[in-house]
Amino acid sequence: MPGKYLRGALIDFTETFPIPIPNVIIFQYNPETMTHTWTPATTNPGTPGQASNPLAITGQPQEAFSFTLAMDAYDMIADGDAVETGLATISGVYTRLAALEMLLFPTAPPGGGLIGSVTAALGITGGNSPDPTRQVPAAQLPTVLFIWGPGRILPVRVTALTITEKLYDSVLLNPTHVEAQVGLRVLTQDELKYVDGPLGSLANTAYSYSQGLREALALANLANAVESIIGMLPL
Repeated sequence: MPGKYLRGALIDFTETFPIPIPNVIIFQYNPETMTHTWTPATTNPGTPGQASNPLAITGQPQEAFSFTLAMDAYDMIADGDAVETGLATISGVYTRLAALEMLLFPTAPPGGGLIGSVTAALGITGGNSPDPTRQVPAAQLPTVLFIWGPGRILPVRVTALTITEKLYDSVLLNPTHVEAQVGLRVLTQDELKYVDGPLGSLANTAYSYSQGLREALALANLANAVESIIGMLPL
């Protein structure tokens, strides 16, 4: 699509040598609608045998987003960008699809990768005696930054991805027009404690920024609330 405008994006950091490279998935078109879901935190069952506070809860409310992304190879070619034109001509929108799909694959264990996982599983420590108690580092799904304008930058995890391929090229049957339904779940502060690597501090900063902005906007709404209450009072 010709012209420049503010676009949403998903950003993941791929572990590469010598520095991590951000994998930026910019939305070709912003979704026309987006569902923003909040799930209240669970209630605290309390201590057995003791009276519990029925209003007490554990944890934080869960925030989630779902939307549909449209991708079209012919519009990418029409935009005139040399890199996008070349990729779209050769592979349609497959590169964008592959980037989205990789967000569902677990990342390699820190400092190990495939070789490190195998040697850890075999108990090989580099010395003469194996260590049978050593465990394979746990792999994690990648943490992604969801960017929707300057007011919404959130660390998320991709929870659902449904791809509908509608058109293909006539040579290699690469998809040329696709709709991808994406589900995202915002990570809580408790979960962010386990996010390490280059995205750890950035994810925590993004969460604090978005939460602080939400609280500031809620305070700004107090002016409207006071005016509304005065109008409702029979005085």
